[in-house]
Amino acid sequence: MHKDAAISKPGPDISVNLGGLWMKNPVAAASGTFGYGFEYQDYIDSASIGAVIVKGTTLEKRVGNPPPRICETAAGMLNAIGLENPGVEVFVTEYLPRLRQHGVTVVANIAGNTVEDYEHTAAIIDKQSGVAAIELNISCPNVKQGGLQFGTDPAMVEAVVAAVKARTSLPVIPKLSPNVTDIVTIARAAQRGGADALAMINTLLGMAIDIKTRRPVLGNVFGGLSGPAIKPVALRMIYQVYREVDLPILGGGGIVNTADALEFIMAGATAVSIGTGLFVNPTLPAELSLGIKQYLTEHGLDKIGDLVGAAHRF
Repeated sequence: MHKDAAISKPGPDISVNLGGLWMKNPVAAASGTFGYGFEYQDYIDSASIGAVIVKGTTLEKRVGNPPPRICETAAGMLNAIGLENPGVEVFVTEYLPRLRQHGVTVVANIAGNTVEDYEHTAAIIDKQSGVAAIELNISCPNVKQGGLQFGTDPAMVEAVVAAVKARTSLPVIPKLSPNVTDIVTIARAAQRGGADALAMINTLLGMAIDIKTRRPVLGNVFGGLSGPAIKPVALRMIYQVYREVDLPILGGGGIVNTADALEFIMAGATAVSIGTGLFVNPTLPAELSLGIKQYLTEHGLDKIGDLVGAAHRF
């Protein structure tokens, strides 16, 4: 090389290790908003995303809730899909091979009505190649406990996480519900159960009413609120948990631009997930990865880890 030739310096490292889940960049597509990735293939290469958390999977096929299932709200949306999915066997025989073939970093999201449902589903997925981690949707009713959601009771959170950990060698990442009094107590319960990381947050419970018909808009009456409207709540909860619980966090809730993503990282998230924002901008994961890298470059930072939890250091 000529002595006057510029010596190129590698850019900042934006790869992350989320409790054993290695991601080439810190952006994940959230479960339920990205399908199985193929639905977005005209807009973005799923393999370029840090992780694709596929549509929620249950032990048996589910048809979901009655329509209407979605409605727009101020700065967000409500959904009550009801975990419609073809069941775990169809996922592992039909969808997973295609994802494997395309080199996608796959995180399986699983749900159930009993601890045994979670166990059996996790055990089936554990036998497959091409799955990098398991995310637990614990915002589901425990039919053996009168319908109380797993994610709202510390003992049940600990029990379901521990049960799944016993059936898989994959990283286990429970997705915490914000519909609780003390999110730190729930996070600590997940940690006691053996969680490798935490996903925060799931949707807030809400509803809408049609003033013409004087009836609830959603067929299920209540639904999950997502989008920019929940961002301040998500940031607050991640900030709290980062201070008290020593587990990496996948943060999400209303992220629609690079500034949003950076706020979550500074609050304590190791990586971020994009949900409702994908419906507005399907290329958002790529834009966020680039934007985060540019921010690091502009501020002379070598790796994304230098930013994680930065809002706590003042």
